Amino acid sequence: MDPIYNLGIKAYRLAVKMASSRNVKAKKMLEGQAATFSYLKENLDPCYRYIWIHASSLGEFEQGRPLIEKIKAAHPEQHILLTFFSPSGYEVRKHYDKVDAVCYMPFDLPGNVKRFLDLVNPSMAIFVKYEFWGNYLMELKRRQVPTYIISAIFRPGQRFFHAGGSMFRKMLHCYTHIYVQNEESCRLLREIGIDNVDVCGDTRFDRVVQIKQAAREFPLIASMVKDSPFTLVMGSSWQPDEDIVIPYFNSHPEMKLIIAPHEFDAHRLKELKSKITRPVALYSQTSEADAAQLDCLIIDCFGILSSLYRYGQVAYVGGGFGAGIHNINEAAVYGIPVIFGPNHGKFREASDLIAVGGGFCIDSAESFKAVIDHLLSDRDHLRSAGNIALNYIKTHTGATDFIYQDLFPGK
Repeated sequence: MDPIYNLGIKAYRLAVKMASSRNVKAKKMLEGQAATFSYLKENLDPCYRYIWIHASSLGEFEQGRPLIEKIKAAHPEQHILLTFFSPSGYEVRKHYDKVDAVCYMPFDLPGNVKRFLDLVNPSMAIFVKYEFWGNYLMELKRRQVPTYIISAIFRPGQRFFHAGGSMFRKMLHCYTHIYVQNEESCRLLREIGIDNVDVCGDTRFDRVVQIKQAAREFPLIASMVKDSPFTLVMGSSWQPDEDIVIPYFNSHPEMKLIIAPHEFDAHRLKELKSKITRPVALYSQTSEADAAQLDCLIIDCFGILSSLYRYGQVAYVGGGFGAGIHNINEAAVYGIPVIFGPNHGKFREASDLIAVGGGFCIDSAESFKAVIDHLLSDRDHLRSAGNIALNYIKTHTGATDFIYQDLFPGK
């Protein structure tokens, strides 16, 4: 790869090292990467060639998960290595039992790449969504390893499409095939001479359907909402989201509220509870009998949010006043309308849901009030918006089957 690219990776590695003294995630990344090669030596069988699947973080893993599980179900003899770049993915899924090994992907430097690929000996490499690592891609191509990217999405502002982006365009020529989410991505790639592209949608739609089918029941939460005519489930919320929703909730006794904050350390939970003037408790400290007396429940554990949307008539998905909204499909699949903040430009499903009437963007307390008042007062509108949201999910499933059949034709 270009020396400038390698210099950039080295600078990034140095920045992570400098941050590791005060940043837990950076420290975990470095520690995890330092253990990768010994882990591979101990846990990979040199007699096998592995399907290598790489997801940067937890969100990308959830996109790749339906394909992983379909491959493993149809071909239990296949050995799969799953790698992450971010601790937020690795720490949650390091014990994922549908693959044979899980570890960090080392920094994309030539020495690391060759050592890693020598140990893994991949029969196939699959990257998820945004993963463009030049040295890995070049070496995979040199070794003639079939290499794919799934659920990819491209935008005009990316470096591939700039006049000085030739170094990055070379990466795209390393993929055996590219599976994109939409027609615009396909058009952009073909304009720069990348023709090995198929539009097959986003595997996240398949994943949320799987999640819904496996959704857990929570008697404690059912007890809280049993007599409520209207419950709002607020998922992956941040302070700006809560500062809009909580004052409305405080003044509307006809509704109940479930809050699953994105982060919930002790200080954050104390601050959150202090803003709520109605009966409220933490999920971990509540009994089923006590829950019936509550108006608000704060979820202070991981792993259950995707099952909680079933208890709401409307969902509010956080992140839209910060880096970007979280997973709105997890809510829409339950047939309820979804509200979110203004920073949703990178998420096609948000624009689509707004266009068809199953999703609503708000940018202030006033716009939130207008949306929620309408949904509260007009049950036909509420029902219609929820049905639209569910139908949107249903009509966008199938990407996993498309990719699988392409990778394993006739199997």
